[in-house]
Amino acid sequence: MIFGLFKRKSGNTAIVERQYALLTAAARQPYLYTDLDVPDTVMGRFEMLSATLILYFRRTRASARAGQEIAQEIIDAFFEDVDHSIRELGVGDAGVPKKMKKLAGMYYGRLESYAAALETKDVEALAAALRRNFHPDGGDAAPSMMALAGYLLAVEAQLVDVAEDVVEVGQLHIPPAGA
Repeated sequence: MIFGLFKRKSGNTAIVERQYALLTAAARQPYLYTDLDVPDTVMGRFEMLSATLILYFRRTRASARAGQEIAQEIIDAFFEDVDHSIRELGVGDAGVPKKMKKLAGMYYGRLESYAAALETKDVEALAAALRRNFHPDGGDAAPSMMALAGYLLAVEAQLVDVAEDVVEVGQLHIPPAGA
């Protein structure tokens, strides 16, 4: 009970949990793994959730203050989730901060590289960045990732039209892949 005194209080908890669950479900669509060359591995899931969150954050950057606050709380939830996953994989307490720092660096690096391609709607540049990140050891044999890049660009275009009140209540849905 004493530890509850130090927890950050947020009136957005239900909204953040609902939105994070929607984003996580979008990143776990089986079609992404069976048809769009996302590796069904721990790192593949990290990569796909990162890409999904990047689209969400790009949509909320123009939101009102409430939407931006929720977005920040969602990134906090994401890194709490990553921390929990690292511990479940057996990384000891001493190794968690080092792993977290590496994964945070990976996430923010992807944010920059994907954002540059998304800004210019450059499907080839986005596919190249996705290929490097989703298949780092694939070399010339790695999938092109053009289909995933096309899907992500289409999702971003659709998210522009999502009403602000939908964002503020944590009801933003990512369009399904393969539809």
